[in-house]
Amino acid sequence: MSRVEIRESFYIDGEPFRIISGSFHYFRTVPEYWRDRLEKLVNMGCNTVETYIPWNFHEPKRGIFLWSGMRDVERFITIAEELGLYVIVRPSPYICAEWEFGGLPAWLLRDRGMRLRCSYQPYLDAVREYYSVLVPKLVPHQIDNGGRIILMQLENEYGYYGNDNAYLEFLRDTLRELGVTVPFVTSDGPWSEAVFRSGGVEGALQTGNFGSDVKNQFDNMRRYIGADKPLMCMEFWCGWFDMWTEQHHSFDAASHREQYSAELEELLTRGNVNFYMFEGGTNFGFTAGRNAGNKYADVTSYDYDALLTEDGRITEKYKVCRDIISKHAPVREIPLSMDIKRAAYGKADVIARSDLLSVLDKLSRPVHSAYPLTMEELGEDTGYIVYRFRTKDGEPVKSVRLEGAADRVQCFINGKPAFTAENDSLGSKFDTDSVTGGADVILLCENIGRVNFGTALEEQRKGITGGVVINDHRHYGFDIYPLTLDPAQLDRLERCFGGMECPEGVPTLSKAVFEVEGGPADTFLDLTGFGKGAAFVNGFNLGRYWEVGPQKRLYIPAPLLKSGRNELVILETEGKTADFVTLCGEPLLG
Repeated sequence: MSRVEIRESFYIDGEPFRIISGSFHYFRTVPEYWRDRLEKLVNMGCNTVETYIPWNFHEPKRGIFLWSGMRDVERFITIAEELGLYVIVRPSPYICAEWEFGGLPAWLLRDRGMRLRCSYQPYLDAVREYYSVLVPKLVPHQIDNGGRIILMQLENEYGYYGNDNAYLEFLRDTLRELGVTVPFVTSDGPWSEAVFRSGGVEGALQTGNFGSDVKNQFDNMRRYIGADKPLMCMEFWCGWFDMWTEQHHSFDAASHREQYSAELEELLTRGNVNFYMFEGGTNFGFTAGRNAGNKYADVTSYDYDALLTEDGRITEKYKVCRDIISKHAPVREIPLSMDIKRAAYGKADVIARSDLLSVLDKLSRPVHSAYPLTMEELGEDTGYIVYRFRTKDGEPVKSVRLEGAADRVQCFINGKPAFTAENDSLGSKFDTDSVTGGADVILLCENIGRVNFGTALEEQRKGITGGVVINDHRHYGFDIYPLTLDPAQLDRLERCFGGMECPEGVPTLSKAVFEVEGGPADTFLDLTGFGKGAAFVNGFNLGRYWEVGPQKRLYIPAPLLKSGRNELVILETEGKTADFVTLCGEPLLG
């Protein structure tokens, strides 16, 4: 069998090997398109593909593991192997990746004393349980077992989080015990010596993450790791992610060819590279994360201004990289197995609408509690959660204040909007119109995305984490409705739709339909006229939309559509509605 070694360079079967890799996250692209994206990776000149494995994607409930469809990581690796690509795996427990909670499962936070990414025994036990299921799926694909996995990463950018060396040793030793034989790597920012050294552990090659200033970054790394180890940029950032309310990130490599070429030339002359991202893909569902300190979460599109677009189209930046790579390594050219088309299906009329607040009991089974329970305590990871209560007869509602809440709360009193709290205003006292006693109060809480980077991971419980103060005293007695909008809840939607009229300013559910003639093609959903919420096609959660941008259209891959009638459901939280949506032939970011 083949083997990989790390000496002053990487070696495969005793021959020096330069890694030219691209990041492609299988969990952000429908599986029908995996082969197409990997073929394009080969044709750019890469010999390796790198992917994270997000823990929460595969174990959303403790002890419940999912490995099919978009989660079939073995199939993804097998396709890479068939195309002659080597594979670098970064298998959690934490991945960052602008992904919900950095890949950590939210059920960890049911333990009120939870300590993450350190030697806290309940956390280590959970990691070991997960690894005992995941790692046996990876072991047969290692290069010395006849597969193509050549490297495996321990943790991710750990130096930015902590310095618990015993924790890194635990990960290393546990993976070895479970049969991992390929070399280990770590990755951190090399511009900070303290960060870089804190993220390392004996027995793992340290690599760097950066997007520019290659010479100085590699010079720093050389001082840290010594002269007898290869240099590698594990994340050569060729773009960046977008956050709601800001401008779309875009860097035109063609017009900056000289600068970009010089950076990549330095990388390939002195070391090894993994482009981050080769293709970004999409944060389908509620999987987009949020960086600590940012007011808003990342958008649904993970286009990343990458070498391929969100829907897999070749960019000018791709062509620049291929030209430079060809000077350093042979570039294979293989035929593409798919001809992926875009289509504009035009208007889809809204045919039914419903007031969300009036159908809560049809969508969700309430849990009664004297005090608010968090999402995590109810076994809910993402989406929304509703707290409903009635004030006592004779007590007017003069003010409402939330003691601990995340991330966005809309208050409705007797079916009318009262206030919206988010960010810095979540703990504010909101005066109301002194509603008479016996008022029906609804608090709609949205998890906009758990932090994926920074030291605030243990503070990511969602919903109401403290109490609800009415007229300067706490209220007790709640009916709590989880709104995960998972397939089971979506199946109940048909019974929720009534007429087209809804009260002004309340959250709504809308249903629209459109026809696809012939074979389906990729398309983009334009929700002009709606405000904020989430959209679903044929029961699949496309992700969040928000009129503030920069993302104006949601990507719908063709495999989610079917010939004939297709159904869209739109959850709108701001009470803004339109009579139709539009299926367009182009994305709109900016």
